[in-house]
Amino acid sequence: MSRSRGKTQQKRAKGKVLGYGLAGALALTALGPQALAAPGVAARDGGPAPSVRQAQFARAAQEFRVPQSVLMAVSYRQTHWEDHDGRPSTSGAYNVMGLTRVLPGDVLRPSAQERLAHLDLSGDPAVMKRFDAARAPLAEPPVDTADPRLHTLDEAAGLIGAPVDAVRDDAGQSIRAGAALLARYQRAATGSLPVDPGAWYPAVARYSQAPDARGAGAFAERVFDSVRSGERRVTDDGQSLALPADPGVKPAAPATAAPSAGTATPECPAGLPCDLKPADPNNYNVATRPDGGFDIRQIVLHDTEGSYESAIKTFQDPKSSASTHYVVKDDGSLVTQVVATKDEAYHAGNKSVNMHALGVEHVGFAMKQGSWYGEPLYDASARLVTYLAERFSIPLDREHVLGHDEVPGPLDGYVAGQHWDPGPFWDWNHYMTLLGSQNCPGRGMPEAGQAVEVVPSFTPRTTTYYDPATKVRTTFDQPVNFGYLYASPSTDAAPLADPYLGTQIATEGPNWANKVVAGGRYVVADRQGEWTAIWYGGQKAWFHNPGGRFTSPVAGSPAPVVLKARGSEPVPVYGRSYPEDAAYAGTGVPVQGNNSAALTKYAIPAGQAYVAAGGPVAGDYYYGGTTLGTLVKGDRTFYPIRYNHRIAWVRAADVQQVTPAG
Repeated sequence: MSRSRGKTQQKRAKGKVLGYGLAGALALTALGPQALAAPGVAARDGGPAPSVRQAQFARAAQEFRVPQSVLMAVSYRQTHWEDHDGRPSTSGAYNVMGLTRVLPGDVLRPSAQERLAHLDLSGDPAVMKRFDAARAPLAEPPVDTADPRLHTLDEAAGLIGAPVDAVRDDAGQSIRAGAALLARYQRAATGSLPVDPGAWYPAVARYSQAPDARGAGAFAERVFDSVRSGERRVTDDGQSLALPADPGVKPAAPATAAPSAGTATPECPAGLPCDLKPADPNNYNVATRPDGGFDIRQIVLHDTEGSYESAIKTFQDPKSSASTHYVVKDDGSLVTQVVATKDEAYHAGNKSVNMHALGVEHVGFAMKQGSWYGEPLYDASARLVTYLAERFSIPLDREHVLGHDEVPGPLDGYVAGQHWDPGPFWDWNHYMTLLGSQNCPGRGMPEAGQAVEVVPSFTPRTTTYYDPATKVRTTFDQPVNFGYLYASPSTDAAPLADPYLGTQIATEGPNWANKVVAGGRYVVADRQGEWTAIWYGGQKAWFHNPGGRFTSPVAGSPAPVVLKARGSEPVPVYGRSYPEDAAYAGTGVPVQGNNSAALTKYAIPAGQAYVAAGGPVAGDYYYGGTTLGTLVKGDRTFYPIRYNHRIAWVRAADVQQVTPAG
């Protein structure tokens, strides 16, 4: 939910919000045409290594008498067998086995100004007037780095007599350490190391480090799902691994107690560990969604940039003016609902989005250099989002499942300071696959006028981090979810510029002008050789796309809605979709400030085309509070569109629908 605002937050935006909110004051640069790197199976050193890691699992399983299927499935459900170059996850997990090591110096402590960016997220002028920054909760509670659950790497390294650095950096040692830890847990639970994989349920559940039986059991069930069904994949460093299916395995799960009578029930899918910790009523609007024409259209994903406990405390503080609907713990062990889905939470900093969206926060406690999210978190989040999408008929595509980084600034003064979470390390391709909705790249270059989904691969590419505090620049291979855009078809060309931000920070995080994030839908403007151009932010934006490798045609029924300017004049673009002034008459609701203002530096010139991110909707504004409020609806209708990196709106009267090519 990180948002930077104004000049003070620009310094933060140059790093933490793109590092992204996770890796401190860093700036990231992807170099050359690798900005849209091809999916591949070659190792990072250039040569294939199809069986090394598979053999390491086999040797470790034999050495520590752990069934290989259990060992591999635990690793798969922690990291998808990735070593992540020895870098930590957003919550301090390392290498193939996801073992944890978090020291006090590893965790960022945000300043009061940075904490302020987490608050006042209603996007509602009527609410923002009441927010008092002087009384806001600006102190970030420290992460308890003494928690043993944050030191499983240290414990496991001791079991195999290896230095912690070796277990952190070397995949083979990580596998050995993880196997030794599983064996210790199994002996502690049963006094033996059985051959039957199903008998290892206690060790697997404990390996999750979940604080309660429900969360531990959920992880164990996912692990044994993999044991029964089998898994196969090629890792980012070219390791080809296979876990054969063993459908006859029956995990020896203990009986679980039924919830006590009278326990409040969160709105969650069956089998997902959930609880309720209600937000303070001052931090959301009581409403009746989706009844009375007050529909739910989108799901917005965030990361907390702080601990689970800190996030819950913030949402329960009446002075924070911030909330969400759900919080997903970093280990996937628990989903906490804090606002009912019928109510409008304050999470996106944009009133029009808050009114019609559900917010889902993901815990990542601002681990320095944290650059990936663990599989348990992805799994739990995907189960929740799939349930919500089905319940509220929300399409499972990237126009309706958004990052906070895709929410627009409602007015000019907010554009430069919008958020960047969940950041470039959120693997959208993988996440949408978990939702059952990932498009495959097409074959052949797309045609001009065709609607495409741009799908840069989430694979290692040369990236550079710059820490302004230490003035240290580090270059290494780092997967990110975006590709760079250029003003002409050449990597020697200038990066695309943004009229609000210019070009001075073109390679740094908060300048979204020159980045296309995985899954966005755009209209092809042109093609030249191996390059494709899309209409993007009022400009023609080029990216390297050999053979159409990074585009997928938007197909299916109904066909995508493509919009162009109705006349010869540029069409205004809006950062929110409020009703016309006259609609407020007689409602008792005051006309909102700058109610009909467009974003003055953005427009759609005649001849350009953009994909609608939904059907036409009436402009509306909900005047709410701790009791039911008033929904003002106007006659003016808007189309949401994918304008640049973010969603925006155009008035239906200003545009016309055209038939896309292809």
